[in-house]
Amino acid sequence: MPVVDGRVTVRSGGGDYPVVIGAGLRHVLPSILAEHAPAHRYAVISDDRVAPLYAAPLVEGLEGAGVRADLFVFPHGEASKNRDEWARLTDAMLSAGHGRDSVVIAVGGGVTGDLAGFVASTYQRGIPVVQVPTSLVAMIDASVGGKTGLDVPAGKNLVGAFHPPRVVVADPETILTLPPFERGQGLVEAMKHGAILDDAYLRELVADSGRLLQGEVAAVTRAVSRSVSLKAGVVTEDEREAGYREILNFGHTLGHAIEAASALRVPHGSAVAAGMVLEARLGERVGVTESGSAETLLQSLRALGPDIIPPIPCPSDRIASFLSADKKARKGSPRFVLLRAPGEVCSDGAWSRELPMDTVETVLRTEWPTAG
Repeated sequence: MPVVDGRVTVRSGGGDYPVVIGAGLRHVLPSILAEHAPAHRYAVISDDRVAPLYAAPLVEGLEGAGVRADLFVFPHGEASKNRDEWARLTDAMLSAGHGRDSVVIAVGGGVTGDLAGFVASTYQRGIPVVQVPTSLVAMIDASVGGKTGLDVPAGKNLVGAFHPPRVVVADPETILTLPPFERGQGLVEAMKHGAILDDAYLRELVADSGRLLQGEVAAVTRAVSRSVSLKAGVVTEDEREAGYREILNFGHTLGHAIEAASALRVPHGSAVAAGMVLEARLGERVGVTESGSAETLLQSLRALGPDIIPPIPCPSDRIASFLSADKKARKGSPRFVLLRAPGEVCSDGAWSRELPMDTVETVLRTEWPTAG
């Protein structure tokens, strides 16, 4: 019998919502939906890899309970998080006759959560969404906080909306179908939470890294519960990123630029891992971050595998060219979240700051972390 091992409430202007965490919860999803997101019909959105494993059984379970549900599938991968796929899914829901009394259920990883969430946020001016994350990055980070969005040629997540879910249901057993490399990609976001908020948690993740990479359910449940609690605290204080929530972007200013510059050849987790180390080195260079912090982060991240931070795949000037399109940029200048030390972000009156571009370009050119 599935057991709820963790439950975190996220405070939201659009309505508080629970994140429930427990092994086997996917088997009782119809009852969870009936409690938190009842609907006349459900539109289940998933990618072509996850759909046969978890989305199709959910549709069968809903229909077995006498509830109408339709499955909408898109090609897996970050490249599908675009306006064309959003339009195709929206048109498919319209053709199937979904109305404002429908609920979207996003079943999958971070791409699915962002894309399906944006579909829900715009469909007939907005219908509810439920997040059912099946990857570590989605459980730990992407499914919590209400951000949805699409990638465009200018960069990642530059079109989107805040659309908090009715409920998030995280079943750690689903990551058993992922290879260790993909688990490592998701654990980068957990290490980010430790790096900005809780150094003890960062060290616990390093100590538990072997069990986490193998998908040990107890270890994964602990990490997901702790990360969700940390993120929920930030999101509750600043839901729409007016200030404090910016700290969650540590590593992402350069990480997103690396992703975009490499045409997505560098996966999200690896890009953010590189971005975290580089942004810590930026902080050290400008005298904000405690010396040795970047090396601590680098060694911590390498516990997730020697290939978690790849060699640079494209010129540093190309990476720099994408920085002005970052969501935190002001007047065309990128802004960076800097650490005081592992576990503590430097504020000094603002949670992100502009840095001289020549300093940024020097760090990109000379201090790219490699796996060697």
